[in-house]
Amino acid sequence: MTRVEISLPDELAEEARRAGLLSSPRIEMLLREELRAKKIDELFATMDRLETIPDPARMSPEEVSLELRAMRAERRAKAAR
Repeated sequence: MTRVEISLPDELAEEARRAGLLSSPRIEMLLREELRAKKIDELFATMDRLETIPDPARMSPEEVSLELRAMRAERRAKAAR
């Protein structure tokens, strides 16, 4: 287990101690909640960035078929080497 030492203003440390916020279980819970909130914030930021990316052009079934044929031909050529 890792031991962490922090420096706080005396008044804040005393108030946090009286509120029970400086116990190891409480600090662990606070850190886990903060990490969870940070991950959620990062997820929403990523979703916001993704919304700015324009949608790719739609392909017709014929275009998809041509792309698949080209991909398969390329794979066969590589396998034959």
